[in-house]
Amino acid sequence: MTSATSLFSPVEADLHLLTENLKQLVGARHPILYVAAEHLFGAGGKRLRPAIVLLVSRATMVNQEITPKHRRLAEITEMIHTASLVHDDVIDEAELRRGVPTVHSSFGNRIAVLAGDFLFAQASWYLANLDNLAVVKLLSEVIKDFAEGEIQQGLNRFDTSLTIEAYLEKSYYKTASLMANSSKAAGLLSAVSPDMAVNLYNYGRHFGLAFQIVDDILDFTSSSETLGKPAGSDLKSGNLTAPVLYALQEKPYLETLIEREFAQEGDLEQAIAMVRDSGGIERSRELAAHHAQTAMESLTELPDSDSRQALLELTDYVLSRLY
Repeated sequence: MTSATSLFSPVEADLHLLTENLKQLVGARHPILYVAAEHLFGAGGKRLRPAIVLLVSRATMVNQEITPKHRRLAEITEMIHTASLVHDDVIDEAELRRGVPTVHSSFGNRIAVLAGDFLFAQASWYLANLDNLAVVKLLSEVIKDFAEGEIQQGLNRFDTSLTIEAYLEKSYYKTASLMANSSKAAGLLSAVSPDMAVNLYNYGRHFGLAFQIVDDILDFTSSSETLGKPAGSDLKSGNLTAPVLYALQEKPYLETLIEREFAQEGDLEQAIAMVRDSGGIERSRELAAHHAQTAMESLTELPDSDSRQALLELTDYVLSRLY
């Protein structure tokens, strides 16, 4: 299977520069944050979100060099994403992220919360310095959406009446908002037409939803080693995702197990087996494929280039992670 990073070849040099810049931007004045930055930005992450920003930037600036503002937007995007992961890991009490100890398990909760806050603040500062109000509004919306998504997820734990629509809304807030708004922002920095800006937003939105649904399927179909966290960990914490919501429509007893929060021995294992044994995973695959296809259709008006091709292939890659 193709790896995500091999699809980034049009922006490979840009991403290398981005990683070095991020370590400097975040860690320059604070030794502890430099250690955290090395830890965060050197943890083998795929750099998917800044890669999309850079690919959109290059695809909308064909035959021209991208600007320092495009590069800074990619850095801001990765800062916002990383800040949200640091806070997520504290909330979820996760010990590992991508197979590497999390910031809070290495440095303690206090430093982890402050490191996440610092990254959000740093991102906001660099965002303001882009001197582009429309872009500031788009990325500020993302930070608000992250909080909204976390609150929704916290309030809906073990709630078997959750709808697929509510699940997709939360997935938009937690994952797709950053991809949608940063793709549109890259287009605005390239001075694209209003219609193209909407298309770029739609690409990021539907790509992000497909990506999240695939992640939620892998929580049931992958091994703990591949995931870098225990399989079924979302379900265990009461976060009901598409495969579970679809399985609930077929398996009434699953509702009983979830509503008693897996209190009895073997409850969680039985629930995971029921999800795997239902049509929930296949229906979730169809939902992911629908959003991936919609993402690809959003790029129809974009001129042909290596970067546009990479954006299309990335969408294919997201689905290929399931096979």
